[in-house]
Amino acid sequence: MTGLLDDPDACYRAVSSRDARFDGWLFTGVRTTGIYCRPSCPAMTPKRGNVTFFASAAAAQHAGFRACKRCRPDASPGSPAWDARADVVARAMRLISDGVVDRTGVAGLADRLGYSVRQLERLLVAEVGAGPLALARAQRAQQARVLIETTDLPFAAVAFAAGFASIRQFNDTVQRVFGTTPTGLRRRSGRSADGSGTIALRLPFRSPFHAEGVFGHLCATAVPGVEEWRDGGYRRVLRLEHGPAIVTLAPAPSWVSCVLRLTDLRDLASAVARCRRLLDLDADPEAVDASLGEDPALGALIAPAPGRRVPRTVDPAELAVRAVLGQQISTAGARTLTARVVAVAGPTVTDPDGGLTHGFPSPSELLALPDDALPLPARRRDTVRRLTGAIDEGRLEVDVGADWERPDAGLATIPGIGPWTASTIAMRALGDPDAFPAGDLGITTAAGRLGLPGGAALVTHSQRWRPWRAYATQYLWGATDHPINRYPTTEEDLTCRAS
Repeated sequence: MTGLLDDPDACYRAVSSRDARFDGWLFTGVRTTGIYCRPSCPAMTPKRGNVTFFASAAAAQHAGFRACKRCRPDASPGSPAWDARADVVARAMRLISDGVVDRTGVAGLADRLGYSVRQLERLLVAEVGAGPLALARAQRAQQARVLIETTDLPFAAVAFAAGFASIRQFNDTVQRVFGTTPTGLRRRSGRSADGSGTIALRLPFRSPFHAEGVFGHLCATAVPGVEEWRDGGYRRVLRLEHGPAIVTLAPAPSWVSCVLRLTDLRDLASAVARCRRLLDLDADPEAVDASLGEDPALGALIAPAPGRRVPRTVDPAELAVRAVLGQQISTAGARTLTARVVAVAGPTVTDPDGGLTHGFPSPSELLALPDDALPLPARRRDTVRRLTGAIDEGRLEVDVGADWERPDAGLATIPGIGPWTASTIAMRALGDPDAFPAGDLGITTAAGRLGLPGGAALVTHSQRWRPWRAYATQYLWGATDHPINRYPTTEEDLTCRAS
């Protein structure tokens, strides 16, 4: 769907057919009503001459349109382009979603990307239709709506938590974006306010969504104390800018249920963005499956279980460390080893529901431990220290805004990190959709069962799967009998909990 906005007639066909696949790819502004919608909006289709198409909700808002009250376009899935691309615009969009503008300002975002503020503004306006500040403001508006509808916080507190500079700015933005006052939004939500500090919301996705694959993987690799599977939901600790949080994610037919317990409500937008990224909810599964399905071997795997996602991470540095700890040992062994590291280096957290005890240690916290306190074999300890040192000192970029090629080159220089580990980090930590850990045992086993070649010949064969080899990996893993491919049984549920 790249370049979709260059073809307004194709955009209008998507709107006329109410095609939900295009939600998040484009937004429709109706000039006669001043409202913007997602393509799947159930309202009457406007006349072709009355519509304008935008690449983002922020662009529509910036042009003076307010959000439709029926389809809530500001809450549609994000554009898959920002996760599938490695250029500076995509990196900027990922960082803005993670709250970088709110934390460091537009200047901080531009500096992080190596561009001037003016250059970055020009690039974003040209492609997305709005600059970084407008994009961040649109995110604040969405955060404010969630807080208004799901908590009983006073509006002054909502304004502060959503990042507004004043109550007046908050009121004006809500009125302009949603066409009603904060009081009207709260009244219209029809939900009971929750005064416990817990926020419950729904995370939309594009269908199909093979939830069992991504949740099964997260449970099978869960680190006791940091993560657990309980009562049909995946729970884990998040380390956010203003304090720790605990999230519970559970699959539903049309969305993922997300229950957040935040230390500070200012972290709401960042927490939601990280949960979406963890589950790869902004992917375009139909495009991925159609491309991979051209290979008959993969097509046979896709047909019974379409919509597999790449299980990613809420913290790229955490995943990088876990990949090193999990080298050349079983999944169960990696969980045990990582849990030992977490117990000695991770900060403790309080879980009102019990089960979660620690946050995953940061690179600086791991570096602060003396050698005899880090329960690892000497060689692996040295690799972890070199990796965390490079991340902590800024010599290695491992975050959502990283240029995928630079970390890959940097990882190759660290003794103890081989192609499998570097590919795993690229796939799950950095979100490279074409990363391919070709030497993985599960991949070679599945390839053999499917009659595909092994070794270097498999790498050559995989070129036809580009740029979606990370997703091909999920389908190949899905062809094995590993527990990452299914929801846990009752006994396995218990093993996923902290001891």
